[in-house]
Amino acid sequence: MAEYKGVMIYGEVTEGKLAAIATELLGCGRKLADDLGQELCAVLVGSDIGGLAQEAIAFGADKVYVVDDPLLKDYQTDSYVLTLEKVAKQVMPQILILGQTSIGRDLAPRLAFRLETAASMDCVELAIDPDSKLMLQTKPVYGGNAQAIFTCETYPQIATVRAKAMSPLEQDTSRQGEIITIEAGLDPSAIRTKVLEKVAEEVEGIKLEAAAVVVSGGRGIGNAEGFKQLEELAKVLNGAVGATRPPCDNDWVPDGWQVGLTGKVVTPDLYIAVALSGSSQHMSGCSGSKNIIAINKDSEASIFKQAHFGIVGDWKQVIPAFTEKVKELLAG
Repeated sequence: MAEYKGVMIYGEVTEGKLAAIATELLGCGRKLADDLGQELCAVLVGSDIGGLAQEAIAFGADKVYVVDDPLLKDYQTDSYVLTLEKVAKQVMPQILILGQTSIGRDLAPRLAFRLETAASMDCVELAIDPDSKLMLQTKPVYGGNAQAIFTCETYPQIATVRAKAMSPLEQDTSRQGEIITIEAGLDPSAIRTKVLEKVAEEVEGIKLEAAAVVVSGGRGIGNAEGFKQLEELAKVLNGAVGATRPPCDNDWVPDGWQVGLTGKVVTPDLYIAVALSGSSQHMSGCSGSKNIIAINKDSEASIFKQAHFGIVGDWKQVIPAFTEKVKELLAG
């Protein structure tokens, strides 16, 4: 175990740019590395991505390993698992962190199996135990009703981190670091899938996962027309609209709006929960919000136990009045 050293983050690249989750992981990794008194490195995988290495250094990395290959242009499980396995075995990090994204969820367990270790998924906090020097991995359990802390005694210790659970460092373009190129050495025959076509999801306005404000509605909204009022409020607040599972199942709103255990995980600065009960399945998708405002006519609704602020009343009266007041304040 003495051979393993340092903290490594996998820096996702989206449309030729360093993804937001990558900068968040660099901020988290920097703290872990400092607490261990070790280096923080990042691994970037893709095609024509060499120019992003210095950006990763500016956000906290001491070293950046770049694997640049035309076969890595598009994410494919086979090629990326093989590549990250090769890098991990060469660098031998003590800790390896990925984002809890569609890519991270796919890669982490496969890497853990190949590296004969374990992976903790969907962590919301990472820290170093001062005595054992092991990574303390905090994640929601029981549908978000509780949080548990895990440790792993095999190396590398692998964890995925929920988006927006960590904060990036201020970018420092004067930081210096080392950039190391690693050859992918991929055999095309080992890639068993082929990307035939990409279809971009059409999203008007701000993406739900990236929104600083989310206005979310539940079964109590009643119909698709009711969500129009939530959309108006979200637009005024420069936010996005979310929903619980019933509105999506009833085709009141698109499936992509669903927040929860079987939907999307959001961590906005402000989450306005309208006419929803606050079930554990839904709260697991929004419990990381910095501020939760609940609007429900049932004063005993579970959502009030989770909310920071609450309004007991009929949303049909509260939302229009609230929207008008916000418009008035913004105009003034």
